[in-house]
Amino acid sequence: MARQGSGAMLASGGLGFPPQNLARVVVWEWLNEHGRWRPYSAAVCHHIENVLKEDARGSVVLGQVDVQLAPYVIDLQSMHQFRQDTGTMRPVRRNFYDPSSAPGKGIVWEWENDNSSWTPYDMDICITIQNAYEKQHPWLDLSSLGFCYLIYFSSMSQMNRQTQRKRRLRRRMDLAYPLTMGSIPKSQSWPVGTSTGTPCSCPQCLLVNSTRAASNAILASQRRKLYPGAVRQSSTFAGAALWPAGTAAVAGGTTKGEGLRVPGGAFPPGQSVPGGVPLPGLNNLNRPGTQRGAGLGARATVPPGVPALPVKNLNGTGPVHPALAGMTGILMCAAGLPVCLTRAPKPILHPPPVSKSDIKPVPGVNGICRKTKKKHLKKSKTPEDVVRRYIQKVKNPPDEDCTICMERLVTSSGYEGVLSHRGIKPELVGKLGKCGHMYHLLCLLAMYNNGNKDGSLQCPTCKAIYGEKTGTQPPGKMEFHLIPHSLPGYTDSKTIRIVYDIPTGIQGPEHPNPGKKFTARGFPRHCYLPDNEKGRKVLKLLIVAWDRRLIFTIGTSNTTGESDTVVWNEIHHKTEFGSNLTGHGYPDPNYLDNVLAELLAQGVSEATLKD
Repeated sequence: MARQGSGAMLASGGLGFPPQNLARVVVWEWLNEHGRWRPYSAAVCHHIENVLKEDARGSVVLGQVDVQLAPYVIDLQSMHQFRQDTGTMRPVRRNFYDPSSAPGKGIVWEWENDNSSWTPYDMDICITIQNAYEKQHPWLDLSSLGFCYLIYFSSMSQMNRQTQRKRRLRRRMDLAYPLTMGSIPKSQSWPVGTSTGTPCSCPQCLLVNSTRAASNAILASQRRKLYPGAVRQSSTFAGAALWPAGTAAVAGGTTKGEGLRVPGGAFPPGQSVPGGVPLPGLNNLNRPGTQRGAGLGARATVPPGVPALPVKNLNGTGPVHPALAGMTGILMCAAGLPVCLTRAPKPILHPPPVSKSDIKPVPGVNGICRKTKKKHLKKSKTPEDVVRRYIQKVKNPPDEDCTICMERLVTSSGYEGVLSHRGIKPELVGKLGKCGHMYHLLCLLAMYNNGNKDGSLQCPTCKAIYGEKTGTQPPGKMEFHLIPHSLPGYTDSKTIRIVYDIPTGIQGPEHPNPGKKFTARGFPRHCYLPDNEKGRKVLKLLIVAWDRRLIFTIGTSNTTGESDTVVWNEIHHKTEFGSNLTGHGYPDPNYLDNVLAELLAQGVSEATLKD
């Protein structure tokens, strides 16, 4: 529809916090790796609120309302989202918005990503877009919110002001987010001995007190960094100070997170020093406004007898598996037992320094370097020649589906009228020689034309490869040599180090966006193999895979979400030398067998080495 008026330029500043006596819309959000708060869906937020009403210290299983969130659990006690299969923990918050805003009306604004699926905007951006839409502004500038995008309502598109790239956006109706009335409930505390707030003196509660004191020391250090100069009493229970009479904890403490004490009268719980700024509890259930930053962690001394559970990046070498550690922590918190979440150790990514004289060629492997250049298309084979080479015609096909076009094999191909080639009729059916799966010849031709056009076919049902499969890896260099250090689990062997280096460049016709620049982050990339018989075999096959351009491709990074960048291509490598905290290191007794299976799936087998 035509939109009147001028475009919208945003004023700086966040959304106001609604008065206490009005209804507010509750939106639960989680903090991603880029420091942005991402909203859960309205259905998930309703589910969390229902659990919160029953038990404010309980756990929320997100898979009960959204099957895509099956691995995730929210611990309301610590206000963290926990992924059960990896052990990753992320902060969550409970945020509030005006009922007349987009979440109160069930309006969701989304942008189309590179996978042609739709991603919702952050909630404050969604509200801003909806406000401009309701005021019939023709465009909206998001630069004041920290994003270099322009929104055009007439074309329903988003444009990057730097690259001029446009994406589609859409506005859809969904379930309205839950409402809450009255004053904001206070955050839940750890168990107290009596209703009067006097802590119990039993050994269990004393242990809880000491654990909470360590937690408060961490929070104090976080607050000092966020709010310099502010002072506030650190307390475990309402009305019961952890510090001795006549002392108060200074927000901050030493660099190790230990609280400092100053003489003088203690301030009442929750009250700051005159002239100080109020300090929001970093584990509070209630998060007014649109705060973007996340508190910085600090170390604290773990009280005696309190189990320390590192809950992130402990695949293989830590004292506790991450999923087990996280679930144990959640269950112990829910039962009122103390647990201290500690910082995971840092991974050892690289070996000790190695002099050039100590670097040796790998025994049994020719050379120390391989380079790839731009792809040279095989002009001798037409698509029809490739398809006919690997199939046998079927005169009387069975009455079953062609899994490419989903039409019956006894009828014409679904590509009839869309694709036509001389000599290939839409009703012709062929059977692949090795696996025996049957398809319309026209469907196989369409599949080949949409692929790499390298003279090979891959069965879409069983993934059997016909011919020599090649990939779309951009030009680069692969180096490999021996270093005099051992990997964990292979103490009797030296180490093969592989160094991949790919520069930035321009995408070719085989890439997602021909003619557009692609990035190459994190290069050179160092990878490691044990110098034993199987490790050298893997190296030889990786060299073949490199020559066939199968190690990397250009796509969207699963880690950063960046598109048009060099990414791994389904052949896993070990990039962590002296530990296995990220899951990409050693010891891993199954890795060599797993990577051999992944190479085989790409058509790179031991038979290749004999050719």
